[in-house]
Amino acid sequence: MIAFVRGVVSSVRPTEAVVDVGGIGLAVQCTPGTSAELRVGAQTQLAASLVVREDSLTLYGFATDDERTVFELVQTASGVGPRLAQAMLAVHSPDDLRRAVAMEDLAALTKVPGIGKKGAQRIVIELKDKLGGSAGAIPPEGGRAGTPSGGWPEQVRGALLGLGWSARDADAAVEQITPLAAENGHEADVPSLLKAALRTLAK
Repeated sequence: MIAFVRGVVSSVRPTEAVVDVGGIGLAVQCTPGTSAELRVGAQTQLAASLVVREDSLTLYGFATDDERTVFELVQTASGVGPRLAQAMLAVHSPDDLRRAVAMEDLAALTKVPGIGKKGAQRIVIELKDKLGGSAGAIPPEGGRAGTPSGGWPEQVRGALLGLGWSARDADAAVEQITPLAAENGHEADVPSLLKAALRTLAK
C-alpha cells in the first residue's frame, strides 16, 4: 500500500502530475485543486491511493489525507469507480460531499458529471453511515503550478472532458472563463483556470 508520495515535481497538467521520487518519475492523477498547488521544481508530498486493475496500476494523489479517505470511501458505493470518485472531489470538497450526503442534497451530487438522480440517491443510501469527520492533512509543499504545454483553452477543455463533462459543457465553461483569464493575466495557469471552470459548471 502506498500511503504518500514525496519528491520533486517534474511536470504538472490539470489532472496529472509527475513526481520524481528517487530518480523515478511517478505519474499521479490529481484533482485540479491539488494540481493548482504544485509547482515544477518544488518538493511536494501527496497522500496517495493506488488503484490496481488487471491491466493497469493507477496512482491517485491528494493534498490531504482527508481527500484520500473520502476518495476511497465513495468507491464503496455501487457504480462509483476511481474516475468518478476523482470527479466528485474535483467538484466538491470532502466536507461538502459529507454535507451533501448527510442532508440528502441530490442537487449537489448531480452537479458531478456522471451522477444522475438515481445514482445520487444510491450514493446517499450507501454512504450516509460511512462518511465521517475530517482526518489529518498532509499539506503540499509548493505554490502555483508551472506552465503546461499547449494553449490553456485546449488544456482546460481536455481536462473537463476527462472528468466526464460533455463537449458542449466544456466549451461553454472555457468561454465563460476567457474574460477571467485575460483580466487576471493567468492565461497559462491552467489548474487555476480549470478550478474556475468547474465552479461555473457547478452553478
